[in-house]
Amino acid sequence: MKDLWPIVVSVLGVFLVMLIGGVCRRRNWITRESDHSLASLIANVLLPAYFVSRILAGPQFESMSSAWQPPLFGFVMTSLGFGIGFLFATKLGSSVGLKSESQQRAFALCVGICNYGYVPLPLAETFYPDAVVPLILHNVGVDLALWSVGVAIISSERSRGWLRLFLSPPLIAVVAAVCLKSTIDTNQIPRQLMFVFETLGNCAIPLGLLLSGAIMMDLIADSSWLRSPAIHFSAIVIRQLLMPLLMIGTALLVSFGNSMNDVVLLQAAMPAAVFPIVLVRMYSRDTTTAIQVIVSTSIAGLILIPIWLFIGKLIFSS
Repeated sequence: MKDLWPIVVSVLGVFLVMLIGGVCRRRNWITRESDHSLASLIANVLLPAYFVSRILAGPQFESMSSAWQPPLFGFVMTSLGFGIGFLFATKLGSSVGLKSESQQRAFALCVGICNYGYVPLPLAETFYPDAVVPLILHNVGVDLALWSVGVAIISSERSRGWLRLFLSPPLIAVVAAVCLKSTIDTNQIPRQLMFVFETLGNCAIPLGLLLSGAIMMDLIADSSWLRSPAIHFSAIVIRQLLMPLLMIGTALLVSFGNSMNDVVLLQAAMPAAVFPIVLVRMYSRDTTTAIQVIVSTSIAGLILIPIWLFIGKLIFSS
């Protein structure tokens, strides 16, 4: 239990920053009108700078195959999550309150993808520093799954939404940083340029957590999420019990290295991501169901994130 307490404190710290974001929303210091501009700033400037600074300052890749492993795992596991969520929603969903196609597709999208950015990244920097770069690469695969399989599920048709990923500044930043890391001595990069990347990058996670907290406050304020406890329970079972078992089991079967095991553990412990609600609204699906999945798994995450990180540490160290 002694090893569990620092994890609990760190997880609470992350959620406290989000709580401050929620307070800022209530006080109208972060307005809804500013959400789009702040999200654009984070996605197009701060996160790319964060990725570049961490990749260039991180350890050298053992091989190019080690750079492909994280995004492949992220894509496969996220696609599997979407598939399990969609299968449950269409076959058993009516028994828990997912009666319409709109509800079922919203549930499948939100339960299928874990929070892969603002919560696991600060935890990685605190407890698993060697996993930061593999986690960034892993998230490229998650994004690809979201914009291909995820968009196909929420839209009910084939979509070319995934093409947006290849033009996104975060992906361009990751690819450019990996190529630079693999071809040149990063000590040759001007210090002034690295200072810019590090300064901007250090703003990405705090501002992202504040914005996530503001959006979560909007979701919680909508009391409709309190209905249908069976949906809440189903979301927690799939996202935070079944998927962690599948992810950790896969890591044990494949025998990843230590840093990749840490990535698997961090992602397995996460609740549902917040961003999918944007796609749910974009495709006019049931937002109440999306809120139910996101809020219930996030609240459960306060308890389950430290527990899974502790259990996973015991499993991978044995």
